[in-house]
Amino acid sequence: MQELLGKISALDPDASLGIRVIACFDELIRGNVNSRALLSTAASLAGCPAGLQVDDPARTMRMTPSGEELDGPGPGTVFSYELPGNAEVWLERQGAPHPNDAIIVERLALSIGVRLGMERRDLEPRRDLGTALDALRDPMERRAAAERLGLRTGQSYRIVAAPLFAVWQSHPSGAGDVVNTAYGAIHIVVVDAHADRLDVRPSGAGIAVGIDDLDFSLRTAMVALQLCDGDKEPFVDADRYTGIVELLADSSERRAGPDVRAIADVMNHPWARSTLDALLDAPSIRQAARLAGVHHSTMQSRVDCVQDIMSFDPMSGYGGIRLGLGYLQYRLATSHVLELPPPIHHSGG
Repeated sequence: MQELLGKISALDPDASLGIRVIACFDELIRGNVNSRALLSTAASLAGCPAGLQVDDPARTMRMTPSGEELDGPGPGTVFSYELPGNAEVWLERQGAPHPNDAIIVERLALSIGVRLGMERRDLEPRRDLGTALDALRDPMERRAAAERLGLRTGQSYRIVAAPLFAVWQSHPSGAGDVVNTAYGAIHIVVVDAHADRLDVRPSGAGIAVGIDDLDFSLRTAMVALQLCDGDKEPFVDADRYTGIVELLADSSERRAGPDVRAIADVMNHPWARSTLDALLDAPSIRQAARLAGVHHSTMQSRVDCVQDIMSFDPMSGYGGIRLGLGYLQYRLATSHVLELPPPIHHSGG
């Protein structure tokens, strides 16, 4: 738990404590930690004891901020959150609740509920943005939620997706929230399709859509986000890869086919990334050489090497499509953009 809290300290210093709390518990859910660790984390974040009571099997557990277990039932007055099946979690705060007690106990309840085998979507508080982005919800319900957020039919919007530890140079005024996705909790913002690009690192921007297709913009934004690559490419617009990102967004599987495995072999060469980027951005080998900053003959020899490994001509029509699709699939398969940054270690003075 201490390592995780150290990682949370590496988040954007401008991020709210609420975002940090969500990031913390989302990592704990991913790690499938036990109830004791969940309570200890909540107590540490809140600075007061945290407790849990379940009926089947009947048990009560209370933990202090230092990770010690307390005996006996909790006090009569607690800041609590009830779960299905007569389960309950709480914070034992003396005096008035602190501003972030609500989000701490809410995420503790979600984590405990998942631990107890409950469905996450049944536990999460329902918010308008989450509803507007949920493809499984009724279309009219989604549209109503979008309109409550101030979005209008006839206008185009993009979803910007960023991990909870992203650094925001400026915070937009548009609708935003932390939304649960297949990849965990993600910070989502809806922006006008024609607005200037937000400087958020890392982040992915989805394709422009109307309010009835916000879920599709989210899926393309998630693909774009996972294509980010540190300082080399800190943010990615889905428009850069057009239809390929749309195909990847609607693909239910990301199985590594022969082209992806061949790309992995190409990537063993130190020049692979810059060369493939140049080949996919240029209409000819000569222009690709200029983009990569190498001589034409050097680029030609690299293309020959790629062709030998891939077993097709990457400069032909469909060969270029196969190269681009395989390359993006490889980058998705090897993406680490959603992993929390390592903890910050301060050297002693």
